[in-house]
Order: sequence, then C-alpha cells, then structure tokens
Amino acid sequence: MGLGIADEAAISKGVVGIALDAARTRIDASASTAPAEHMAVPPGVPIVHPRRRSEWTRRYAGRLFYSDLLVIVITLITGLWIATPGLSSAVSWSGGPRLSYAATLVIIGVMWLIGLDASDSRDRRMVGQGFLEYRRVVNATIAVFATTVALVFFLGMNLSRVLVAVIFPLGLVLLVLSRWIWRQWLRRRQAQGEFLHRAVIIGEAAKVHHIARQIRRSIGSGYQIVGVITNGVPSEGVPDLAVLGDIAHAESALDAAHIDALIIAGSDDLDPDTMRRLGYAVSDRDIQLIMAPALTDVAGPRLHATPVAGLPLVHVDFPRMEGSKRFIKRTFDVVGSSLLLLALSPVFLVTAIAIRIEGPGPIFYHQERIGRGGHTFGMRKFRSMVANADDQLATLLDLQGKSDQPLFKVNDDPRITKVGRFLRKHSIDELPQLINVLRGEMSLVGPRPQRDAEVALYDDIAYRRLLVKPGMSGLWQVSGRSSLSWEEAIRLDLYYVENWSLTQDIVILFRTVKAVVAPGASAH
Repeated sequence: MGLGIADEAAISKGVVGIALDAARTRIDASASTAPAEHMAVPPGVPIVHPRRRSEWTRRYAGRLFYSDLLVIVITLITGLWIATPGLSSAVSWSGGPRLSYAATLVIIGVMWLIGLDASDSRDRRMVGQGFLEYRRVVNATIAVFATTVALVFFLGMNLSRVLVAVIFPLGLVLLVLSRWIWRQWLRRRQAQGEFLHRAVIIGEAAKVHHIARQIRRSIGSGYQIVGVITNGVPSEGVPDLAVLGDIAHAESALDAAHIDALIIAGSDDLDPDTMRRLGYAVSDRDIQLIMAPALTDVAGPRLHATPVAGLPLVHVDFPRMEGSKRFIKRTFDVVGSSLLLLALSPVFLVTAIAIRIEGPGPIFYHQERIGRGGHTFGMRKFRSMVANADDQLATLLDLQGKSDQPLFKVNDDPRITKVGRFLRKHSIDELPQLINVLRGEMSLVGPRPQRDAEVALYDDIAYRRLLVKPGMSGLWQVSGRSSLSWEEAIRLDLYYVENWSLTQDIVILFRTVKAVVAPGASAH
C-alpha cells in the first residue's frame, strides 16, 4: 500500500517544518546557560530528559577508518617493494623540487584517505549494509587513480608506471576485502543482539507490518523492531510484534520503548500537525527520524531527493541495461570467463576423469534454457545425474506435487550420482557454463537460467527476469540456493534486474566463492 499524493505532500511539508523548528529549538536552547531545573517551563508541559542515541555506527565507522589506513599503508609498501628494481632515486617534475618516493607515496595515501572520506564510504547511515558501501570504495579508488594519472601527465612527473599499476588494483581488492571481513564480524555481533538500532514503526497497521516483515527478513539491516505504534490491530504475519500504543499517544510509547529510531510508514492519521509534534518528540529525545516510503526492493542509487516548493520529492530512476552499462558488463564477462577458464582447466580435467570412472554416459550435459529476451540457448554443465535423468523429471515432480511451480527442484533427487552430489554441493558441475558466458549467451552474474516449461508458468512480473542474461551465479545462489521458495527466488532475481551495478556483481562473485568453498545445508 502506498501513500496518496496529497498525504505524502502533507507529510513531506511537515518534515520540512520539523527540521526548521528543531533548528530553532536547538538555537534557543544553546543560547541559554541556565540549568534545566532553573528554566521557566509552562505549566502542564513535562521536562523531557534526552537519552543518548546508540553510537555503534560511529564506533564502527572509526574502526573502518583505521582499517582503511592500515590497508593503504600495506598496499603502498608492497607496491614500492615490487617496483623497487626499476625506480629512480626520486620523483622529478617540471618547475618543482624533486620528491623522494616515500614522500610521493605519503601524498598518494593521504589523497586516497581523503577520497574515501569525500565519497562517504564510511557514512554512518549506510556502513555495514547493502552494496553502496562497496560501490563508494570503488568510486573513490578510481577517482584517486584518475587524479594521480592526471597530475603525473600535466606536471611531467617521472613516477613509475609499474608502481601506479600495482598499488591501485591491489589496494582496491584489499579495501573491498577488508570491508567484507568487517561486515562478517558485524553480522556475527548483530546475531548476538549487539550493534543494533532499537526501532519502532508508526503508521497504518498494514504498512507498519509490511515494513516490519521486510526489515526482519533482511539479515544485517542494523535495526531491531521492538514494536509498532498504530491505530490498527496486530498482524498475524509478523510474530512477536507488539503494539506499543496508538498514534495519539505516540510520545508515551516512545518513552516506554527506549528506542534509537522512529520509522514513519505513513497513515491518514499522520497529518502535518501530528508530524510536527512527532518531530519535536524525537528531537527532544535524540531519536532518529526515518521516513519509509511505500517502495520495496529499490536500491539506494536509484533514489534521488529533490526539494521542490518546500517538498522533498523522491525521484526513482528506471533500470537501463543499455549503452555503456551493457558494454561494461560484457567486458567484465569476457575477461572474467577467459581468466577463469584458463585458471580452472586442471579442475575441468579432474572432473571429467571422475565422471568417466564412475560409469558410462557423456561427460557434459546439454540442455535448452531460456535466455535474455526469451531466446533459447544450449546450456552446458558437467553431468551430475544418470544418463536418462530428463525422462524421469515429470514423474518425480508429480510425486512431490511440484509440476505446477516454475522452479523445477526435486527434493532428495534419486537421479544424482555419487560424484554428481559432490559436484553439485560445490557448484563444480556449473563450471562449463563459463563457455556460455564467453559466447555471450550467459553472464557471470544474473538470474537463474530456466527451462521453457518453467518460463511457460511465468506471470507478467516474472517475465522481467528475461530483461538481462541469465547468470552462472546470482543473488539466488548466495541467499539460500535450493532452499528458496519460488516467491523468494523471483524477488531476488527481480531485485538484481532492477538494481544492477558492476559493484553488485563483484560482491556477489565474492559471496559465491564463499558459498562454493563452504557450502551450507541448502547446497545440493
């Protein structure tokens, strides 16, 4: 459910008013040095004692800074050591003094740290969740690299090309890896109930329960939903979700809950005056005020807020896999698949021998799948089942009551061979799809390729999966694999289609390596 245009405009105007009034309140408060108990308070108005907001994001961002500093220092020292044989004694440039390589690297390191800070890669509102953090690290590194190359060119510096070619790619990999390691540490702490924002959602019953389900379903959101404030009734779809009060008595509920954030989901009862009152309440209590529009599965880079006539209007970009984006993705696929085919050739040989030793039948399995735009292509895999496996599929699906579902997965599939079970567990059977990627029929990352019989069961929404090439890996692969329901699988695939970015592809590939090396119970 979404807000009406008039409702969102009214609420947005109320938010602007809250910001202005809160600013005036802080200015007035700072102008007085008298203790609170000596200040004149109108009769009937209670004195609110502000509580200190949870500061785990600030501490976590501080740790990221020192981690980035350590990574950059290690990268620069490593680059200097690798490039030492061909280095001159110092860096000279036209019209300026000669600089030692140590001083030059210090300057590059400082520029790098400034770039990471300027790109808000440690922004406390987004660290620890989503792909935006990694994307900003990549963008900052590319910007510093471009700046360094431009300075070398325009100033005529004799800086070693080998040094530049080593430190930036190495530094980028180490920075992304360090952020990923920190995120795994954060996830473990959050699973123990630490490093979380206690939050309450306020609004209409249907909207607050929808948002609560979305947040609770997302691992590592950083928010612990302790309850809702609504005039409706609790939803059976969200267990253990307490109703703390109604909208008219929201302030009392906030005091009782001891929260760090108030998430506003929207309601007809949240008029501008009520919003202003809530704004005063959260400002006095030092609580985060968060607006949750009725949009789901939309990545941050697609949202742009623009102030128009005092209203913070949110623009949503439509996905476009055209022009430079398609070229970048195709280049990434060609380079990546070529390198992986070369590096994994010994694995291909060992796998082929193991399949041949186990019994008769072809080494490779070929099946028609549906690709981008509904075009059919022949997908390649190492054979992991008995030779006549396709002939048995319809019978097995009927026995398990899954013949009408667009995700043909057989539980405890008896057709899988002993070698095939190992190959599937570690996704080795899918390695020949690198040939499909090199031929342009698939991508390294994308929605799961499906059979024509599965595609025939699509509804209008599911057909959007075919806007991009299917992938060897994807969000479905790193988020549950065979344990996912069709609804969850389609949600993840559509999220990928609607929010594609190169950074997201790189992160998914990193997570794929982890899923392949240490597969969970859902891998089969």
